[in-house]
Amino acid sequence: MRGGTAFILLLLLLTATPAAQTANPEKTETAESPATPTAHEPKTASDTTQPSASKDTEQKVSDLQGSVEGTNEGMAEMRPAIESLRKIKLTGYLQAQYQWAESPGARTFAGGDFPAQTDSRFAVRRGRIKFNYDNVLTQYVVQVDATERGLALKDAYVSLREPWLQAFGFTAGVFDRPFGFEISYSSSNRESPERTRLFQTLFPGERDLGAKFEVMPQTGWGQYFNFKGGWFVGNGVAAETDSKKDFIGRVGFQIPIVSKSLAIDGGFSSYQGAVRLDDGKSAFVLSSPSSFQTVTSQRHFERDYYGFDLQLYYDLPVIGGMSFRTEYIQGEQPGTAGSSAGYRVGNGDLFLRDFDGYYFWYVQNVGERNQFVAKYDVYDPNTEVKGADIGLAANPKLSAADLRYDTFGLGWIHHWDANIKFVAYYDFVTNEKVNATTTTLQPYLSDLKDNVFTFRVQYKF
Repeated sequence: MRGGTAFILLLLLLTATPAAQTANPEKTETAESPATPTAHEPKTASDTTQPSASKDTEQKVSDLQGSVEGTNEGMAEMRPAIESLRKIKLTGYLQAQYQWAESPGARTFAGGDFPAQTDSRFAVRRGRIKFNYDNVLTQYVVQVDATERGLALKDAYVSLREPWLQAFGFTAGVFDRPFGFEISYSSSNRESPERTRLFQTLFPGERDLGAKFEVMPQTGWGQYFNFKGGWFVGNGVAAETDSKKDFIGRVGFQIPIVSKSLAIDGGFSSYQGAVRLDDGKSAFVLSSPSSFQTVTSQRHFERDYYGFDLQLYYDLPVIGGMSFRTEYIQGEQPGTAGSSAGYRVGNGDLFLRDFDGYYFWYVQNVGERNQFVAKYDVYDPNTEVKGADIGLAANPKLSAADLRYDTFGLGWIHHWDANIKFVAYYDFVTNEKVNATTTTLQPYLSDLKDNVFTFRVQYKF
């Protein structure tokens, strides 16, 4: 700004000097004429113009200099505010969609159950807006989800990284559970409309309240490994209900093979937690397909998962990039009589089930704007029984919550531009069949008509 001020001053001086000299053209002519006024002749107006113009010019220059200096001071005061605004990152996306179900009132994990007597619907599946104040080594993040169903909190956390090695980090608040791959894979990037039934059941909402530590070496062999783990409430985005904390963690690895246009990522995950049994309620542990052990004296029961995930990325010649992903989880899940979803205090009796589940996921780029998607996932909430064991008089405590589900999805994605993409996806869902003697299990004598087609348009910024 000082160089700019000097330039303006010089320009004004250069333009002001000729004006003073030519203020009286008649005087210039008489200087070359023999008839020059003598000292006894009275001064004309032209004889007094030059000193006055010089003073006016000096005043203008002084005023301009003061104005520029004032502007510099104002800019200096505004600079901290401008720098702070530059650290704020605002991002978001909106997913508007139409869905058709195979039958009215279909129960589905493709965005929730359909209303009774309804087999088609419009919806805003997600309407996210994320505020991130990024100060290099520290971050403040808040993300909300606005849909026709209301406004919900998704993320609210603070994270920091130490300044020396930048290899260790800490995060506290509400954020994604550090387990597996699919949880942390953003819904704006995910090629299938929804996460698998396995993850929606075990980790409803994906987020939890707690704190985690991260180890992310930046150099040497350590840069190919990472660890994320911490302690959480275990209730999702909800207030604390007991003194027990759940540990969730993942050890990850990366194997880049640049010469082969290949990259392999993966990890091992663990969830070690517990749930509390309500006073006056009982816990039921399956000891065989036809008998249960009843426990009333114990207050807390284990909630343990173990998982492995693998992602392979390869650039196929001519066709384009592809990715193959798989994940397997098994463990013990506390639930209720009618659901194997995450247990909540106040839901009554507790049912402990051994479960497992997995998925295979293939994505193939077709040109620069299209993608083909195929995904197969399995969730078996009770590996100790089969569909044929459910519904018999000898097994009164077995229910539809113990049935295995297989889902095969096919989809096509078109990227209209950098912001908009269209998704067309069809879920083929198959459930185990039962030997029903009760009315509630009658629908499961055959495969439910719960296939769902989804057409979605997403705008992301």
